[in-house]
Amino acid sequence: MATVRDVIPPFQLLQPSSLEEAVELVADRRDDAWIIAGGMDSLDWLKDRTKRTEAIIDLSQVDELRGVRELDGGLEIGAMTTLTDVAESPLVRERFGLLAEAASLVASPQIRHQGTLGGNVSQDTRCWYYRSGWTCYRAGGNTCYADTPSAINREHAILHASRCVAVSPSDTAPPLVALDAQMVIRRGERERVVEAADYFVGPDLDIMRMTVLEPGDLLTAIRIPSTWSGARFYFEKVRDREVWDFPLVNVASAIRESGGRIEDARVVVGAVAARPLRLTAVEQGLAGQLLNAQTIARAGEVAVEGARPLRYNGYKVPLMRNLVQRAVRGGPLPASA
Repeated sequence: MATVRDVIPPFQLLQPSSLEEAVELVADRRDDAWIIAGGMDSLDWLKDRTKRTEAIIDLSQVDELRGVRELDGGLEIGAMTTLTDVAESPLVRERFGLLAEAASLVASPQIRHQGTLGGNVSQDTRCWYYRSGWTCYRAGGNTCYADTPSAINREHAILHASRCVAVSPSDTAPPLVALDAQMVIRRGERERVVEAADYFVGPDLDIMRMTVLEPGDLLTAIRIPSTWSGARFYFEKVRDREVWDFPLVNVASAIRESGGRIEDARVVVGAVAARPLRLTAVEQGLAGQLLNAQTIARAGEVAVEGARPLRYNGYKVPLMRNLVQRAVRGGPLPASA
């Protein structure tokens, strides 16, 4: 099935200049408008002409949605804050270097200057069957073309697949889940706060969405509590190329230690499932354990229990195992590991 790349279809451009105006527009237009932040994901859809919209609500003029602020000992980051600003923020680097590191590895410098934190966590999957206009489950059809005997599925899911095997492509989502972040969502006059771990949805809950956002919702900010400030952080992203590429697998961890023992841990992996996957069994197995080779090895094995690779993505199983071990250890494993 060929994708038609041509002139972007016409649409109405709406550019609110305040948060209240943006919230009102999003609520009023609901199903017939797209919200764009940096536009890195949405403009791809429009250029490929595989999706269309009557209107675009461009948030680039809404200053209230930008910036990093202190809040109750933690931080609040506006959803329109660019990835470059997140990566370079002294507050983020000092308290939650995990997120700064992940933001610095998204795509390329040019894309990080334009792309936003809210856009990065809310982007659609990059499954090339879906993006190319195939009528798969996620597009409203009745087949997952990536999960067939002849499919090209090197980038797809090895865990928690349910009909659809597409994965979450976000680099900043795993750190936010690991940091117990909260997503602030406006819908008209009502504001609700959703835990980052619950913001992302898998195909078992909704096969046509990646997040809990519904028409009329607007992600306005991400709040990071002080809970994990000062913890030992680790983030690593494996990709085909050193710049621009989406992750093949990424991992984020936050670990507290005392006297050589692990007191508490968060370990989250991305690009192995439709949502960033918090490895609660790994975390429970680490609590109270000495940080030694046996503990590290066991964490890797527990991480990949239940993995079901497809024809071309079996490499993700040992890759994920090794990344989790490195995240627990806090660095590369010895050559013999």
